[in-house]
Amino acid sequence: MKEKQKLVSIILNCFNGEKYLKDALETVVNQTYNNWELVFWDNKSNDESKKILELFWSKKFKYYRSNVHTSLYEARNSAVRVCKGEYIAFIDADDYWEEDKLEKQIKLFENKNVGVVYGNLWIYNEILKKKKIFSKKKLLKGKIFEKIFSDYKIGVITSVIRKEILNQNNISFENSYNHIGDFDLFIKLSKICEFDAIQDPVATYRVHGENLSLKNVEKEIEEMKAWLKSNSNLLNKFQEKQFMIRLHNREFVNIKFNKNFFYTLKFFFQSSFLIKNLRNYLLLITPKFILKKIMWYQ
Repeated sequence: MKEKQKLVSIILNCFNGEKYLKDALETVVNQTYNNWELVFWDNKSNDESKKILELFWSKKFKYYRSNVHTSLYEARNSAVRVCKGEYIAFIDADDYWEEDKLEKQIKLFENKNVGVVYGNLWIYNEILKKKKIFSKKKLLKGKIFEKIFSDYKIGVITSVIRKEILNQNNISFENSYNHIGDFDLFIKLSKICEFDAIQDPVATYRVHGENLSLKNVEKEIEEMKAWLKSNSNLLNKFQEKQFMIRLHNREFVNIKFNKNFFYTLKFFFQSSFLIKNLRNYLLLITPKFILKKIMWYQ
């Protein structure tokens, strides 16, 4: 007898997501893996999101509406608490999946040590109609905590998490964050379980100018600084150095794109030696209008 598929709870947090929601829902209902439930968490939307959901309605759907609008990570935690599945996956209202995403990923949980399976993704610019692969390097697998800070490439929309790992270790999204809650969660998980990865893209992250993380890069950087201050005791010297490189590079690129040349020059030469490399020297001297064509995915 063929073994019954394990239930996957798919969390879709939505706040006024009507513009792209249809695409996200289509990729859920068209999954080649059949045993799933959709936990649709409506974070007090005031647009047509619910009506769009009703066009796709099935017995696999569960609709919840928050009484008050909350942060993204508080909404995600609320959705996790009502999930019935053995595994939890995430899709945002403006992103979409490959149709065989879950089928490929759930197979990898046959290894009982694996708590998270993630994958590569496409970055698609809605305005320019361009796309690129997120990581050209092989994604990390196994016990990745020692390496994760030098090569963090985990997109929450590509991830599937074994729910038991969250429950047994009392792990959840940190509500105090608005931008780096996914990063914080996966760091916690990387300390206690193995990760596996699908090297091909399993999802598409849509860049359209209204993305929360893109609109608030400076706040994201401040949260990264606060995270390091709170967690530096958990990191060895190499991990702390790698985190600082990531942080300074993020800050430098943001300043290059949003400030004038002299401000950028001052920041560059006053900042840590960690970012004084050939790549960043080239970024420094390249005119902004050229960079915006090359780095359109920023």
